[in-house]
Amino acid sequence: MRVRFPGILAAGTLLLGGMIATSQPTNAADLVVGVSWSNFQEERWKTDEAAIKGALDKAGAEYISTDAQSSTAKQLSDVESLIARGANALIILAQDASAVTPAIRKAAAEGIPVVGYDRLIDDPDAFYITFDNIEVGRMQARAVYASQPKGNFVFIKGSPQDPNADFLHDGQIEVLKAAIDKGDIKIVGNQYTDGWLPANAQRNMEQILTANDNKVDAVVASNDGTAGGVVAALTAQGLDGIPVSGQDGDHAALNRVALGTQTVSVWKDARELGKRAAEIAVELAKGEDASKVSGAVQWTSPNGKALNSLFLAPVPITQDKLNIVIDAGWVSKDVVCKGVKNGSVAACN
Repeated sequence: MRVRFPGILAAGTLLLGGMIATSQPTNAADLVVGVSWSNFQEERWKTDEAAIKGALDKAGAEYISTDAQSSTAKQLSDVESLIARGANALIILAQDASAVTPAIRKAAAEGIPVVGYDRLIDDPDAFYITFDNIEVGRMQARAVYASQPKGNFVFIKGSPQDPNADFLHDGQIEVLKAAIDKGDIKIVGNQYTDGWLPANAQRNMEQILTANDNKVDAVVASNDGTAGGVVAALTAQGLDGIPVSGQDGDHAALNRVALGTQTVSVWKDARELGKRAAEIAVELAKGEDASKVSGAVQWTSPNGKALNSLFLAPVPITQDKLNIVIDAGWVSKDVVCKGVKNGSVAACN
């Protein structure tokens, strides 16, 4: 049994010694899972949502959602709204990992379990599910380094409010540090990207190109959205084709990989991430102990907090591995191969 303190009373609420309490829903058909999206405008979240909905439909649970539209303040009110609408469990894609804490405290006080989705919410009351983002960073750096082992490198990082940005960068630096220390690689630009927005990444890249007289040999960009902004800036200067990394397996990015304007997109199968998050939300709402979730591990966050977590494995997709995402039904061959010269890419033959 979980305790809910003063707030909205759901059906089945009991008064116990002056304390308000609710029993766990007895089956998934009684469940409502609320999802708070940070910025639903990004392409990849549509795929995640479809997977979450599919898993909840299979379980007979109801899906409700909100879109914070990249606003931290709106996300806090969104979570309150989801609770008011009867959510028995929450899945939160945090806009700002620190600022979302009051929402976690609110949910905990209401006895509502939280799944921190893809981005770290550094709170033991939030089950953390994501891909191994340090390994994603390593994969990005390895692919870029394999194509360009020397020269002027740029890091276009993610949002400074998202811990994943630093996890990724830690992995990138781990791979490139020896070459940097040796002097083979010179870092000529290193910028965070507010909100992970492609327009911000493009503007940062344009400024770095100007500051360096276009003398840039490779760009380690932290996701496909920022990679798109980077490629736009490079193309405008006639530099398209230099190594650029990304992640998420966005369809446009996979087409850029086929065209040769992006070197790698580290694929994180959002269908599996969304499915598992939904399944975990249902389990937790029904009273399952977070440590007993299948595949869960105890992970210590950078701030020393022990979190119940689940890490999925990413896959680097370079031009010679495009068949992996096509064969998996992630994207159609026509989309990947649009504009690709006949015979130039094996997956497009």
